[in-house]
Amino acid sequence: MERSAGARALLWTEARLFVREPGAWFWVLVFPTALLCAIALVPSFREPTPDLGGARVLDLYVPVCVLLAVLVAGVQTMPPVLTSYRERGIVTRLRTTPLSAGTLLLAQVLVHAVAVLVSVVLVLVVGRAGFGVPLPASPLGYAVALVLVVAAMSGLGALVTAVSPTTKVAQAVGTSLLFPMMFTSGVWLPVQVMPQLLGQVVGYTPLGAGAQALGDAMAGAFPSALDLGVVAGWAVVLGVAAVRWFRWA
Repeated sequence: MERSAGARALLWTEARLFVREPGAWFWVLVFPTALLCAIALVPSFREPTPDLGGARVLDLYVPVCVLLAVLVAGVQTMPPVLTSYRERGIVTRLRTTPLSAGTLLLAQVLVHAVAVLVSVVLVLVVGRAGFGVPLPASPLGYAVALVLVVAAMSGLGALVTAVSPTTKVAQAVGTSLLFPMMFTSGVWLPVQVMPQLLGQVVGYTPLGAGAQALGDAMAGAFPSALDLGVVAGWAVVLGVAAVRWFRWA
């Protein structure tokens, strides 16, 4: 009972600390929706395109904005927090309480997962209300794909923390991963319109497969087993690697 109450208190504390970091909540909560609005300002992106089967470029960018929120939370905002706790000896002090270091890690993952969920809702609501973007026609498929992508990026964030001895290194590693993974998520060119060979290669990355899965769910089809399997495989590999190399002191 005491451990459960302590875990809830820790989760609430981590949530309040996240809210007090304007940089973190801006990039996770605000920026994806702002990017969608910026894309919608391009008139041609709001027009149906025959090459896309009558869909609009704007519609393809909704999953991209969702993935951007997941990516930023995983590799940019979570690792520096965890490495700073390690540097400041907070985890060492936790060992004198009923709580474990794993409880702190779980609290961080949950806080960022909730922030991502809020960001996803904002993107979908603003896209629908402001620009007529359809809501996911396969809600279950969308939810499954989103959970797997969050798991994969949380594993990557934990792995970045594991291999980074300091907060500055964690920030540098996260930034070095951010831009190539933004490409694979489709920020500069949606995965669905990439050249065939490039699209196939990107489809074996966690965010490339995630983009395909979310796009399929938006269109009404349950994501393919291949795309879900790729994302799930990355989640397992990254999670196992993070556990293998994770250290708190």
